[in-house]
Amino acid sequence: MAQVSSVGTRAVRAFLLGPTGLASRVAELSEREGFKFAGRENAPIVEQNVSFEMVERSEGVNYPAIYVYCEKVANTLREKFRRFSGEARIAVEVRLSEDRLAELQRKLMLWTEAVTNVLENHRGDWGEGMFYGGGYEISFSSVKRGGKNYIQTAKISFNVDVSIA
Repeated sequence: MAQVSSVGTRAVRAFLLGPTGLASRVAELSEREGFKFAGRENAPIVEQNVSFEMVERSEGVNYPAIYVYCEKVANTLREKFRRFSGEARIAVEVRLSEDRLAELQRKLMLWTEAVTNVLENHRGDWGEGMFYGGGYEISFSSVKRGGKNYIQTAKISFNVDVSIA
């Protein structure tokens, strides 16, 4: 059901863009860790599932970049007589690029922590029949060629319970 996936990704994007969202969390964490991001706390947040190779070939991209998308929707009919009762698996991908390897992984960990902090602050009822319990999984890709020289990605995936009458 397309509605479930689009409502979920819009909600996550709104949380990340909000006043207590990603920019403020990255600023706090970078100060704590002693990183200077030179104004890059405001990363573009896009609702799209696209590989970094495709984005770099088709348009210019600034890093860090955040991609929010729905990986899977499952109508398991947990609640009988509902039109939709199941879950949506949403992913937030953080893509970071640096010209040197030295700090790439530490900075990626900081951005990942900022995303998980925002998610933790938005546990509970999201409205429109969606409820987030707070769990998530994080997977880190290996460093690849791309971006400024090197690129690495962290993917935060989580399930949102959905019940639509």
